[in-house]
Amino acid sequence: MIVVVDASAISAILFGEPDGATIQAHLRDDQMMAPHLIDFELANVSVKRIRRTPAAAGAILAMLAGLQALPIRRVAVPPLEAAKLAARTGLTAYDASYLWLAMTHDSELVTLDNRLAKVNLELRDLS
Repeated sequence: MIVVVDASAISAILFGEPDGATIQAHLRDDQMMAPHLIDFELANVSVKRIRRTPAAAGAILAMLAGLQALPIRRVAVPPLEAAKLAARTGLTAYDASYLWLAMTHDSELVTLDNRLAKVNLELRDLS
């Protein structure tokens, strides 16, 4: 099955967060897809972690390098579509791009972002 993964879900896997193992097990047999921006969002997560704990910079960057081993298919999301969905839902254009991708491909959206998950459920209940 194809699933759309967002940066919060992949961050949990890469950085060994509490939900990481559960998400990884859930995704084991799935084909992951995400907007191209996922790489930059995860780079930003890394930068924030490095700023909080500069001594761990090497380890944090090594964890980010693990992103290359994850088989995530990057997909272009039309900015106009992300903007329209963001305006309609109150999400950021970044979050709306994940939601648009999941809706367009009728795929599960795997996220730890409570707001994004809530909007996803609300829109799916309407259809």
